[in-house]
Amino acid sequence: MLDLLENLSKSLDEVYNATGVIDTLRDFFSKNFNICKFSIYIFDAEKNRLNDLLKEFNNTDLSDSNNSVNEKLEIFQKIKNKYLINNQNLYYVIQKQGKNIGLLEFENFKDNSILDFLNIASFIISLKIQNIILAETMQKNIDFHELIRNIAKIIETQYDLNYIIPLIGEMIDKFLTNHLTYIFIKSNNKFELLWPSRCNDENIIKNLEIITEKDKSLITANRKTGLFPLVNENRILGCIVTKSMGADITENDINYLEQIAKQSSATINRANVYAEILKHATLDALTGFYNRRQLEERIKQETAKAKRQKTPLCAIMIDIDFFKRINDQYGHAAGDLVLKTVSKTMRSQLREYDIAGRYGGEEFAILLPFTKTDEAVMVAERLRQAVENKIIDLSKVNQEIANKNINATISLGVYQFKTTDTPQNLLKKADEALYQAKETGRNKVVIKIDE
Repeated sequence: MLDLLENLSKSLDEVYNATGVIDTLRDFFSKNFNICKFSIYIFDAEKNRLNDLLKEFNNTDLSDSNNSVNEKLEIFQKIKNKYLINNQNLYYVIQKQGKNIGLLEFENFKDNSILDFLNIASFIISLKIQNIILAETMQKNIDFHELIRNIAKIIETQYDLNYIIPLIGEMIDKFLTNHLTYIFIKSNNKFELLWPSRCNDENIIKNLEIITEKDKSLITANRKTGLFPLVNENRILGCIVTKSMGADITENDINYLEQIAKQSSATINRANVYAEILKHATLDALTGFYNRRQLEERIKQETAKAKRQKTPLCAIMIDIDFFKRINDQYGHAAGDLVLKTVSKTMRSQLREYDIAGRYGGEEFAILLPFTKTDEAVMVAERLRQAVENKIIDLSKVNQEIANKNINATISLGVYQFKTTDTPQNLLKKADEALYQAKETGRNKVVIKIDE
């Protein structure tokens, strides 16, 4: 027996999650006691029920169509000593400080020697299970606080709700696995879905109409769906909705989501304020380039100067190749990192008096004063090579990405301003060259030549 206890202890030392514990114990009891089916249940005192340990930490449905979980609860409550044998199944309690906290189930129990073994081994198993539960809970708390921190950090670089909401949605999806997450923003007294693109659950839409600014949450009767209003200064900004595809929404989940909603409300409110302020600002918050409004002002100034002084002026329109694919594959946070890295890389290749602006999305425009076409092509090629050679480390925004290092490429269109052009023509013609670059293979420079 000592050898068996030692083997069990060593085997359990090498596992660090609920799945590993179940698999290890199942293999151990199968090999040594001819037990083929083995399960562990943990007692939830708050809800007065037994939860399958494996399903609980995999966040799958804890209910059982045959009501077998309820039957096991009755057995659990009947056990006065350490175990009970029922219909050839052995049920052995897990204890913590003399209190029953769970149940080991051995189906088709035949070997009585297992009882003597469990008299000692149950303490080893119980300790391991307690450690696993503690570790899983601590990790959940760590993940939660990381989520809250990340939501708070979004506002440092983003003020557009079309960027912020998907970021928050992705974070919640990652935190609450096996849940569907929806984020609605209230506009003109109506809730508009901003994340994801579709919600087909009519009950969610109906419940949105009854939440108020005084509600912290609204949980449906079946405890599968929770609505968490986004409120600031007694005004509903929107609502986070989660729908569980497995287990009921727990009290812990509700507590987490209420705090997430509170942090998200502050972030969204600040984004709205920042958006108003930044309408009148000159720089794009993410890239540090001129925003489109200011870029258009600079185009007017530079084209007027080029005409007045009769000096050359070139424009380069730039687009990051397959940017949507990056967003779809790695997430919006990775997309933002690519935008920041590409813009920083391009800025390092420009002269101090060159003018760089974010035209929109993943598209950039650069004005090159006192520059002719051949010189502009050299600059464009230098930009293209610098971006292509730049390694972007996605682990900065997501440690779980398998391919942490990627390279982005850009397509570029070049045009030299003519005195007969209007300011609007400068970027329009550079954009025509950019379109040709994208249509003929991408990651290249094309010159727009007027006939």
